[in-house]
Amino acid sequence: MSVQVPAVTLNNGVEMPILGFGVFQIPAEETEQAVAGALAAGYRQLDTAASYGNEEAVGRAIAASGIARDELFVTTKLWVQDTGEDNTRKAFNASLRRLGLDYLDLYLIHQPYGDYYGSWRAMRALNGQGLVRAIGVANFYPDRLVDLIDRTGFTPAVNQIETHPYFQRQADHALMADRGVQHESWGGFAEGRNSLFSDPTLTQIGAAHGKSVAQVVLRWLTQRNIAAIPKSVRPERMAQNLDVFDVTLTGDEMARIAAMDTGATLFFDHRDPAMVSAIGNRPIHN
Repeated sequence: MSVQVPAVTLNNGVEMPILGFGVFQIPAEETEQAVAGALAAGYRQLDTAASYGNEEAVGRAIAASGIARDELFVTTKLWVQDTGEDNTRKAFNASLRRLGLDYLDLYLIHQPYGDYYGSWRAMRALNGQGLVRAIGVANFYPDRLVDLIDRTGFTPAVNQIETHPYFQRQADHALMADRGVQHESWGGFAEGRNSLFSDPTLTQIGAAHGKSVAQVVLRWLTQRNIAAIPKSVRPERMAQNLDVFDVTLTGDEMARIAAMDTGATLFFDHRDPAMVSAIGNRPIHN
């Protein structure tokens, strides 16, 4: 690897690179080339999902890379349509086939809807069988996360949630740290909303370190011990996004970024009834 990416240790002892490569919204026909570029740049954590429709392309890039399987950390996610104990086993096996793998490193419940308690039972069994090294959730607010832990006695290794300078999830982060759940960010760049890439605070901090705004955001996340999965289809950006560990943001700089927090989502509220219905009823297969 051209860049040594630090790892976080999950609550079951499994190590995960703190920076990975996400493929959300990369069209399937572009995904194989993008993942190949990311692997060449040094990424070893790859994050996809059944609902993204590009697992097969990720799998082709992995197969073509020649990189040893045990050097990679591969995550995919279970969609709402496939929740429940039996459905989860079928969906997991389908994802493995599409990826061309014989085990996963991390399997996440993608949304806090449907029969995710049944899914959790199935995922615990898959974990026990060695078919997935760690299991977790995504988009779980603290109340649902605590209920899942308290009701089942089995703590998710990861909770992947919207986290960026405008929605910093400080209370969520504190709770997850207390409960032993690794915080992972999606949407770390807020998809450029609120003019993030020209934000004066982030621009000034970047100039002080010779880094771009994107690099400042990734360093801010990783200094908070938050894993991140930035997406890019441009090789130069892929490389830049990994090149963040040679600087440390000062306490004052971290405080200035903390002041940017609005405490509100820039995408959608998982507690909005209309959004719950829209997400929960979106099919990804027949």
